[in-house]
Amino acid sequence: MNDYAGQHEVVSENMTSQITAELTRFVQELKQERKSHFHDGRKAQQNIETFWKQLEASKRRFERDCKEADRAQQYFEKMDADINVTKADVEKARQQAQTRHQMAEDSKGEYSSILQKFNHEQREHYHTHIPNIFQKIQEMEERRIVRIGECMKTYAEVDRQVIPIIGKCLDGITKAAESIDHKNDSQLVIEAFKSGFEPPGDIDFEDFTQPMKRTVSESSLSNSRWDGKSEPKPGSKSKGKLWPFIKKNKGGGPEDFSNLPPEQRRKKLQQKVDELNKDIQKEMDQRDALTKMKDVYIKNPQMGDAASVDHKLAELGQNMEKLRLEAQKFEGWLAEVEGRLPVRTEQTRRQSGMYDTQNTSAVNNCAQDRESPDGSYTEEQSQESEMKVPVTEFDDEFDDEEPLPTIGTCKALYTFEGQNEGTISVTEGEMLYVIEEDKGDGWTRIRRNEDEEGYVPTSYVEVYLDKNAKGAMTYI
Repeated sequence: MNDYAGQHEVVSENMTSQITAELTRFVQELKQERKSHFHDGRKAQQNIETFWKQLEASKRRFERDCKEADRAQQYFEKMDADINVTKADVEKARQQAQTRHQMAEDSKGEYSSILQKFNHEQREHYHTHIPNIFQKIQEMEERRIVRIGECMKTYAEVDRQVIPIIGKCLDGITKAAESIDHKNDSQLVIEAFKSGFEPPGDIDFEDFTQPMKRTVSESSLSNSRWDGKSEPKPGSKSKGKLWPFIKKNKGGGPEDFSNLPPEQRRKKLQQKVDELNKDIQKEMDQRDALTKMKDVYIKNPQMGDAASVDHKLAELGQNMEKLRLEAQKFEGWLAEVEGRLPVRTEQTRRQSGMYDTQNTSAVNNCAQDRESPDGSYTEEQSQESEMKVPVTEFDDEFDDEEPLPTIGTCKALYTFEGQNEGTISVTEGEMLYVIEEDKGDGWTRIRRNEDEEGYVPTSYVEVYLDKNAKGAMTYI
């Protein structure tokens, strides 16, 4: 699976370097080029509009001058036909008419010139400038399309290079899946977590028909470890369950791990011994390094003071001595456990069995872990007999936990049918108590009442956590 994921990372890296980076640069170039072409288009449009305005202005001026010349000519003719007008007035009117005609001719020439220039610019605009701009934009888009095609080919090539490796990875995944040995896996789990307890021997028959004092056999469930213990209080919560899925009690145990089953205790002690030996080895390595440094200082005083290392060496020696004593203590406990694990005789098995009474202090420690909140033992009493059922070392493994405190409330947004083990059914709109937040797996643990609790999908409920709850955070 790691190799398979690694190939996808290779594809991602190659695409980033060969495709994404190149496309990013190419897109920036296209943006600049496109901006330039649009600028040229706007400039050409403004140029043709300027020529059009000049043409319109010259046309209006020519029209105005023609009208002025026509009015001046009519005025001259009127003055020339009037016998009451002096010759000077007629001459003045004639000169005015000639001036207006000359202005009209000049406007006509200017209008004609500007018109020819506009027509030329219009032909250039629609047949040369604008087509060239659109041609450049088209070529730019075609280059973009070609580059996209090249990138797709590059991606295909990058992906094709890892296909054989991915195929091998998939073959390896298939082979690994087919090689799963569930029986062996179960055995490994059993070996890792087996308690090491031996089953108790058969209980001897006690004949009460004989006129003799009632005695308890060695294999009876009654045990000397209960001597001097207080009676269980009536109504206290039962702890007689030995179901393997009950969670362990939390809290630290004794230093020698005597509250654990023999096999688990042996593993814990072995682990502790290994850790101490590693610490001792570290201290020894530091001591050797400092010793070499001291020798160097002695031979070359200019490099440092040899006496400055003595304090650290003495401190390391004390630490090593403490660690050795600690390791010897745990090795002694380990030897005791390993000496107790081999097969016992039938007599020893009946005397101890799964109710080992050899270590009184360990029993007391275990008993403290099994006390109820009011300080009393909570084993159930038989209605048929006054015999007290002893608390075994299994109780440390399978004791009931104290009920989890509520950390908020929740409202069911949808109906959920809790059909799997550990889930609980809820009805839309129902209000419940939250006892454990979503740990990232999509499930929230809730409680309806003292006896009903379980998990529901987080998306099915709206949670309102108490602000005082540790790590509380309101979410939906």
